[in-house]
Amino acid sequence: MEEFPISKAFTLMESGPVVLVTTHDGKKSNIMTISWTMVVDFSPLFAITTGPWNYSFAALRKTKECVISIPTVDMLDTVIGIGTCSGADTDKFDTFRLTPVPGEHVKAPLIQECIANIECNVVDIVTKHNIVVLEGVAAYFDSSRKEKRTVHAVGDGTFIVDGRTLNRKEMMRSKLPAGV
Repeated sequence: MEEFPISKAFTLMESGPVVLVTTHDGKKSNIMTISWTMVVDFSPLFAITTGPWNYSFAALRKTKECVISIPTVDMLDTVIGIGTCSGADTDKFDTFRLTPVPGEHVKAPLIQECIANIECNVVDIVTKHNIVVLEGVAAYFDSSRKEKRTVHAVGDGTFIVDGRTLNRKEMMRSKLPAGV
């Protein structure tokens, strides 16, 4: 094995799929791209990394709610575009031709073009590490979408696209917690 730069070690452990997180600050909706996500245990708890540098962070802190919208690979250029401009001076729904759908439990909108949306409440903000812990309160999946592959950011401007699914449910059934 060859030595690998420790400063690039994060690129060896990609996180969950790149997601879009919508917020509503009481006046307007916004979208931010988040490439670091995590599922917490076998529960509807999720974590994202963001902080004061992100325009949407103020809305997250104020309203304590958001929507995690999961885009597919055909939306990659839109996802990057959303992540490279600020909601302070850009209406991202309009600019990127995305359709806001009212949430049932939160004021932040779902994104119709995404394959899935999860309405969430903020349950904790770990300031030291810029981690926002979210609890899902409702989830929606668009099974009619032809494209279902998600994208994962490596962290250096490259992405990995989900490939084929390997089913080992029977093999793991005895090892999973009840109800999973």
